[in-house]
Amino acid sequence: MSEHIEQQRYMCAIGAMQTVVAIPRAIPILHSGPGCGSMTAGFFERSRGYSGGGTAPCTNFTESDVVFGGENKLAGLIANSYRILKSDLQVVLPGCTSAIVGDDIDSIVKKFAGEGKPIVFADTPGFKYSNYEAHSEIVKAILKQYVARFAPAEQAKDGRLVNLFASIPYQDQFWKGNLEELKRLVEGIGLKVNILFGPRSRGVEEWKEIPKAAFNILVSPWFGLPIVQYLEETYGQPFFRFPYLPIGGNETTRFLRGLAAYAGTQGAELDGGRAEAFIKQEEQVFYEEIDNLATFLLEFRYGLPSWMHIIHDASYVLGMTAFLLNEAGLVPKELFIADNTPEPFREEILKTAAGFSAKRTIPVEFQHDAGLAQAAIAAADHEGRGLIIGSGWDKDLARKKGCDFLSAALPSPYRLVMTTGYAGYSGGLRLIEDIYNTALAGYR
Repeated sequence: MSEHIEQQRYMCAIGAMQTVVAIPRAIPILHSGPGCGSMTAGFFERSRGYSGGGTAPCTNFTESDVVFGGENKLAGLIANSYRILKSDLQVVLPGCTSAIVGDDIDSIVKKFAGEGKPIVFADTPGFKYSNYEAHSEIVKAILKQYVARFAPAEQAKDGRLVNLFASIPYQDQFWKGNLEELKRLVEGIGLKVNILFGPRSRGVEEWKEIPKAAFNILVSPWFGLPIVQYLEETYGQPFFRFPYLPIGGNETTRFLRGLAAYAGTQGAELDGGRAEAFIKQEEQVFYEEIDNLATFLLEFRYGLPSWMHIIHDASYVLGMTAFLLNEAGLVPKELFIADNTPEPFREEILKTAAGFSAKRTIPVEFQHDAGLAQAAIAAADHEGRGLIIGSGWDKDLARKKGCDFLSAALPSPYRLVMTTGYAGYSGGLRLIEDIYNTALAGYR
């Protein structure tokens, strides 16, 4: 392990302000130095949302606040934010300095909440968590301090309503497309979905309905697990978990059939014939396009990548590997999970990866120091044409290695992503398009 982390692919806890930004008409209020907001905006790029980046209210914590405290400044900022900005929810997020000083942020927020304001406090000093972990802390804070206000003691459940938790907004640059596609697929088998984030969400009105859901869906190898565990403990909602992003035909069908079977055990009373007919139709569309790809693959078989490296978070490393190995024929070489996965989840992730093929070992390594991951890839020697899937950091490495390169992780300065997603059947086709378009772009 190196002394310093090079090319980090995630942020400190306050970077999860993007979780708030992704909720329609919600505003993060930063009790921090001005650099926290600008650093977050710089890392995520094109991530302003309703009130993010440089537009987020901030106390601009200074040296005098370190000496005398910044509680009065925070109270004034919150009051002025109500006068100037129209919003449905405010989430106060402390940075490292205000947390170290010990400002009583909780009491200030409770005062405004006691006046009926839709405001909550999430504990997000940068030294405490990564933004992967802070995402769960922020969601739980909203559930405990805001959603709970509207949940009656005896909450009637809607047997077909589910809450979906999957891609972390903005940390996954494909989050909008992924959530939209997962919502479409889950509704296709007969369920109703609270998507909670993004323009397809109904904002805080949808959040208020969270306790009404029969159960929750978590698409993740580890992040987001505290959210569904909290909902299970608080509202008696069990959860269905798929341990990586389902991409392409095999994995999406496995996800949907597993979900349909689980929903049946929770009393959803789905029409099994309708659900299976939807899956079959989606498969038909997907595999027709794969069949149409055959001529192209035959013509260019010697000029396309045959193996790959991936540097990404656990959900994408697993999801892309399962799809590209078994449905696109790309052989996984050295793969690196760069999200600093907590130790308790690593064995399960490795076991999942090992189950993708009975004929070969899937070489997965947990390495949040992406500089060391790059060094390992640079030293590797494999025959044929290769592909590197990673962040903008990896473009130069791909050039030096003579590999094709696909930008699919943050930071990503070489790609504009708006509503593209890699989830589901359509996401698998898009991923194939992106990989082979990258390969074809190199022809002269």
